[in-house]
Amino acid sequence: MKNGTDGTEDDAMTRRALRDGLLQNRHIADQLVAYADLLAQQGGDGFRERAYRAAAGTVQRMDRPLVEVLAEQGLDGLIDLPTIGAGIASAIAEMLRTGHWARLDLMSGAAAPDRLFRTLPGIGPILAASLAEATDAETLEALEMALLQPGTKVPGLGPRRRAMILAGLSDRLARINAGAPRATAGERPDVGLLLRMDNAYRAAAEAGKLRMIAPRRFNPEGLSWLPIQHRTDGGWEMTALYSNTALAHRLDRTRDWVVIDYHNDKGAQGRCTVVTEPHGPLEGKRVVRGREAECAAYYGAGR
Repeated sequence: MKNGTDGTEDDAMTRRALRDGLLQNRHIADQLVAYADLLAQQGGDGFRERAYRAAAGTVQRMDRPLVEVLAEQGLDGLIDLPTIGAGIASAIAEMLRTGHWARLDLMSGAAAPDRLFRTLPGIGPILAASLAEATDAETLEALEMALLQPGTKVPGLGPRRRAMILAGLSDRLARINAGAPRATAGERPDVGLLLRMDNAYRAAAEAGKLRMIAPRRFNPEGLSWLPIQHRTDGGWEMTALYSNTALAHRLDRTRDWVVIDYHNDKGAQGRCTVVTEPHGPLEGKRVVRGREAECAAYYGAGR
């Protein structure tokens, strides 16, 4: 057992760790309130809004750092806290492990892939911009998938550096997703639900009925031009926006491609893009990228 000066220093370190942890709690509570505010402003589900405000209150009142709970008990420890279910627990874990909350960035228009990619070891501003431009990825998961494809070419990225980045991505994603359920093939919205969301979003956007946000990317004037819609259906909370990626702008598809972010109360989450199929048997129909066979079956059923 330490005593004297060492004991005093240990006590001071413990107090600082507690203070810093509670400050982090306060920041996370603020993020949860900001999310609830955006839901209210953008016409989201009132039940969800209240759930995030209740969770923020729980976090604000805690006398123990959330980071300690996560380290000692994992995601289950967060879920056991009052008013915090699996979905909100996953969001808190993401903030604790990365300092960011991708869903909040998406809703506020603050999503900036190059800024996100710069949080990985060995990636500076120039390479981050090249990765965002060449891969059109907006998330770490999408970046990993793109770099695993041999055909993805990124200026200035050789095989050795590519392998290093992939190793860093694998490690980061493993830590982010530790203990968190993922939206696997059996844990994601069916294509019918996604296509209905896509149809409702585009109709409301074209009618001028949706709130607008000012995206950070490709918006030097800071204008609020990107319509956003929230909807809860079949147990999934979904957010839809027109794609604001470099590729969508380059191909003039910013009023065609729709990005749908989804998650449920079990913590499963994911993102997809719905597009107008340009060729083949589904030409002219709306399809969910990567799930074309399911869309064919959906339309084949007479829908």
